[in-house]
Amino acid sequence: MILSKDIDTGLFHLVGDVADEMGLECYVIGGWVRDLFLHRRKESPDIDFVCVGDGIDLAAHVARRLGKGAHLSVFKHYGTAQVKYRGTELEFVGARKESYHAESRNPDVVPGTLRDDQLRRDFTINAMAICLNKDRYGELLDPFDGLYDLEDLVIKTPTDPDITFSDDPLRMMRAVRFASQLGFFLNTETFNAIEKNRERIKIITVERIDDELNKILLSPRPSVGLNLLHKTGLMPLILPEVAALAGVETQEGHGHKDNLQHTLMVVDNVAKESDNLWLRWAALLHDIGKAKVKRYDAKQGWTFHNHDFTGQKMVRQLFRRMKMPQNEKMDYVAKLVGLHMRPINLADEGVTDSAIRRLLFDAGDDIDDLMILCNADITSKNPEKVKRYRNNYVIIKQKLVDIEEKDRIRNFQPPVDGNEIMKLFNLPPCALVGELKTAQKDAILDGIIPNEHDAALQFVTEQYRKVMGN
Repeated sequence: MILSKDIDTGLFHLVGDVADEMGLECYVIGGWVRDLFLHRRKESPDIDFVCVGDGIDLAAHVARRLGKGAHLSVFKHYGTAQVKYRGTELEFVGARKESYHAESRNPDVVPGTLRDDQLRRDFTINAMAICLNKDRYGELLDPFDGLYDLEDLVIKTPTDPDITFSDDPLRMMRAVRFASQLGFFLNTETFNAIEKNRERIKIITVERIDDELNKILLSPRPSVGLNLLHKTGLMPLILPEVAALAGVETQEGHGHKDNLQHTLMVVDNVAKESDNLWLRWAALLHDIGKAKVKRYDAKQGWTFHNHDFTGQKMVRQLFRRMKMPQNEKMDYVAKLVGLHMRPINLADEGVTDSAIRRLLFDAGDDIDDLMILCNADITSKNPEKVKRYRNNYVIIKQKLVDIEEKDRIRNFQPPVDGNEIMKLFNLPPCALVGELKTAQKDAILDGIIPNEHDAALQFVTEQYRKVMGN
């Protein structure tokens, strides 16, 4: 019984033939099988195989049969092997039983049957296996009714979820991630077990948590996973800065909006426009400063003054704590968080050419992403307010185009650089050189002089003479 043409391929027949020659039961298992039934485009070229016997030995024989172009990697400590072949990664493992210790997610492993191996899988939808041996080729083995759970859009564990998540707490993050990626639901037992065992997430390295968070953020509607992290109680343990945004506080009859729910809407809005992971991180973190600066004033009501600048600093602290990239990616997210209020504030204060030039200068090549974030940040339920913000957004966007075409400000460097200033006035490196460069930059951004070398040179010369009293 061949389930579909996708399983009737030369590669799968080759693996099955090699297994038959070795006298091994062999199956394709896990995510590839799940996605086969979901008719889901393969997002990863990984295929997992399990055999009842020595998986490493099977991988070695398969690599030899594939011949030139097949690269074998063996991971003896984990009892697995990988064959890379023409852009596809084939993962091999022998069927096994696992037992865990409370202080670690690394199990003790002993050989087992196929059912033992399926039982150790994280979720029923990932435990389905298809036989590749010739006499049973294409036979589906689904002892935990994963196929029904696919139809019902449910995430369930093959065994007691309380034991599953206590043994390997990373599976709590994976449950949330699959719900987010696939648009599935956690059944009641799964949800309750995550809530009960949430503190166990502390034994997982931040790098593994980061990987799951990135996958959640890259899902079609990240809010599904982020909301589950919040509701299960995982959010305060892994992203306390984001969790602190949850809830509504009221004083003297005045309440503010739930900033976490607003944030989730912003992330989804950005996800509709861009697949850029770091722009989605900026959306998730854009308001994290609000919890720190929130104040109630009898005249003004609730205020969040300078939450953008506070959030910008918090981004760097969060990236360091989570061991996320300490490079241009962190700088990008911090910059967008720090600038996300600027376009809206420009509209409120009056859109001057000078303000637009400064925004272009500060945002540089990230101006387009900043505008995506700003547009996504418009989530008010007040239609008049939304209309006003949308109109302002259109005005500012057009002004950005007009000013950039005219003045070429994006990522500009002052036409007269420091070396030319030192040579022109016979100066050593000193504070005056920096002051003249800054004055030149400000004059261009304020529209006092054009962004041209001759005009800038004349301006710098005049400024030098004023300083020197000539």
